[in-house]
Amino acid sequence: MDTLILRFDAPLISFGAPIVDSHGVIQPYPALSMMTGLIGNALGIDHRESDRLQRLQERLRYASRRDRKGRQIQDYQTVNLGAPYMDDDRAWTTRGTLETRKGGSASSGTHIRQRDYWADAVHTVALTLDPADEAPTLDEVEAALHHPARPLFLGRKPCLPAGDLVVERRAASSLVDALRHAPLHDRADHQGDSDATYPAWWPVDSAADASGTPNATRRPVTDQRDWTNQIHVGQRWIAAGDLSVESTPTSHD
Repeated sequence: MDTLILRFDAPLISFGAPIVDSHGVIQPYPALSMMTGLIGNALGIDHRESDRLQRLQERLRYASRRDRKGRQIQDYQTVNLGAPYMDDDRAWTTRGTLETRKGGSASSGTHIRQRDYWADAVHTVALTLDPADEAPTLDEVEAALHHPARPLFLGRKPCLPAGDLVVERRAASSLVDALRHAPLHDRADHQGDSDATYPAWWPVDSAADASGTPNATRRPVTDQRDWTNQIHVGQRWIAAGDLSVESTPTSHD
């Protein structure tokens, strides 16, 4: 298996889960929809190209290892949409153009919401595509992540990565095997502890599960997106366990 090793390192990271009312909750691993959006953004795919995003999501296979736990924080946000400076009813977007604010709830009054983030956390991700020979290929994804078509962020727009996301390419028998041999970040937890293990999450299928850890458990997740209708749908299963790492720490500049 040809895998691409990525490093998610940022002052703030948002691995978003389904929002509950005004509370934007997070989960311990990057969601499938987030990974699809991240790579699609790097490739320059537009939100209106829902078929391309849906197919990319179907082909994505990845596993995540938490090198540094960091801590969970919450941002308390308020905005008075009835203020004079909001009268033009517009807002900036990452595409560099103005977009009209939509929806009756945005017309007036003070709106409050909470958004959770992981602060000072680091994750290593092993990524592959199935089938491998369909466009975009892993070569194209790697090139796009090095030179993205648009600015990249790890979840929400404030979560700018601290450096290049790409660590290396690695041949492995499975995604779990790729994570086991992928280098640790130099700020990883448990430095110098030869018996240290790191929490990891990977898809439940025959290739990845065969290399799973003995203490692995399975859990259902709802992290897929219907890109045509812009809603989260469906359920898939992932495995979670503590992974020993057979590599030396390295920095990611």
